[in-house]
Amino acid sequence: MGLPVSTDDAPPGMPQRFTAYHWKLFIFLSVACLFEGYDFMALTQILPELRTEMGVSRTGAGLLVGVVNAGTVVAYLLVRGADRWGRKRVLTLTITGYTIFTFLTAFSPNIYAFAILQMIARVFLIGEWATSMVIAAEEFPARNRGMVIGVLQAFTSFGAIVCAGVVPLLLKTAHSWRTVYFVGIIPLLILAFARRGLKETKRFEQVDPNQRKRSMFQIWKTPYKKRMLQMSAIWFLTYICSQNGVTFWKEFVVTDRGWTADDVGKAITLAALVSMPLVFLAGVLVDVMGRRGGGAVIFILGAGGIVGCYTLHGFWPLTVALIFGIFGASAVLPVLNAFTTELFPTEFRGDAFAWSNNLLGRLGYVLSPFIVGAAAEKVGWGPAVGSTAVFQLLALVLIFVMLPETNRRELEETAAAE
Repeated sequence: MGLPVSTDDAPPGMPQRFTAYHWKLFIFLSVACLFEGYDFMALTQILPELRTEMGVSRTGAGLLVGVVNAGTVVAYLLVRGADRWGRKRVLTLTITGYTIFTFLTAFSPNIYAFAILQMIARVFLIGEWATSMVIAAEEFPARNRGMVIGVLQAFTSFGAIVCAGVVPLLLKTAHSWRTVYFVGIIPLLILAFARRGLKETKRFEQVDPNQRKRSMFQIWKTPYKKRMLQMSAIWFLTYICSQNGVTFWKEFVVTDRGWTADDVGKAITLAALVSMPLVFLAGVLVDVMGRRGGGAVIFILGAGGIVGCYTLHGFWPLTVALIFGIFGASAVLPVLNAFTTELFPTEFRGDAFAWSNNLLGRLGYVLSPFIVGAAAEKVGWGPAVGSTAVFQLLALVLIFVMLPETNRRELEETAAAE
């Protein structure tokens, strides 16, 4: 059975192949996503030093992470704003916002100021990520859309790896963890140079201005309510596994397998380096095999990796499992980003992403660590976290049962199909 190819032409003014502007936009979004990944990982990397300086307990550290993560839900307001104010304006606002608040974080006088500044920064970070995916879906040719979305997500993951690599060096400077946030000014400098050439997406420009002024609940009154709830369920189930699988791995191998910090550092570094080329290829995979076929490979490998991460013994078996666990946690995002942006019309695309990912889907992201942690107290990290792979497989089942194939089809076609 061949790949589905659209028989429709692209909308007027939409090129079928990469243009010079596409390359410029591709670089711009890649750099933005790279620094988004860097800033997102920073808190994890500086937490021990922050706790020591500000006298925060382990319980307090958990509350801090919870408060900061709440910003990913509040980001709903910015993401849905892309349908009202335009993609270009929201992208500029989010990049500027997360740069400013990340920079201000370096001057936090106490843990309360740090928590508030980082929560606001997280709002802008997720707003930038979601808006970038919407722009990528609307501006790039249908035949390359999956590849572009996949590479942008890979740059986010690469930014996290860069953060993990440079933070140990930055912590040795005079300002310790604060230096990590000082470098957050870099995206603003890049934006000041590059934003002049950034254009509004052609598809958004074609939307009737009257369509942009509507209630936040308008999508619930449209035929797209069903799709939005389907994507919400898939995001929710996926986050239960992807959010926890890698997050608690260090706790597991140290407490249950007796690893040293040195062992953990070597394994994570090796797994991250090996998995990164695979993550960059995820977008190509979903363009070649289709969203559902490529998604099946990614979801199954990722779920298998998480099971291995929490059941195997020995340095090399666990490290190999971690490679697939990291790959899965990162590569599921291009699959779901593609579906979420391709299954809704332009006038509701930002709204649909905001509802399905930032509000409803993120409940799995925010709440599941508390449940997994409570389960681990009774049964241990292995069974508690390893069992979350089941939810990722359930998400894959929903993809095949509920969602149509959208590969290589114009957005006007995929959004119209029911």
